[in-house]
Amino acid sequence: MSLTKLIKQLKEKNSQLNQSEIEAFVDIFFKGISNALKNGINVEIRGLGIWYNKRLKENYNARNPATNKLIYKPERVKVRFRPAKKLKEIINE
Repeated sequence: MSLTKLIKQLKEKNSQLNQSEIEAFVDIFFKGISNALKNGINVEIRGLGIWYNKRLKENYNARNPATNKLIYKPERVKVRFRPAKKLKEIINE
């Protein structure tokens, strides 16, 4: 689902709100999640899931598959999502 489809669905369910208010709400929601993850805080929404940071170790022996040369991959952080049990049940119905 794209952001525009999400905003359109929210507009259909909440006709009293105009589109700019809905866009502002969605923007604040995603910025809140982004800022929390940037500061190292896990984000949990009950019934949906948990976003968390996973630290990946540095790697001195990685190879570029195109040139087969050794490259260095520094330590980095990836964002992971673990769905809630309720979401898994909804998807697998």
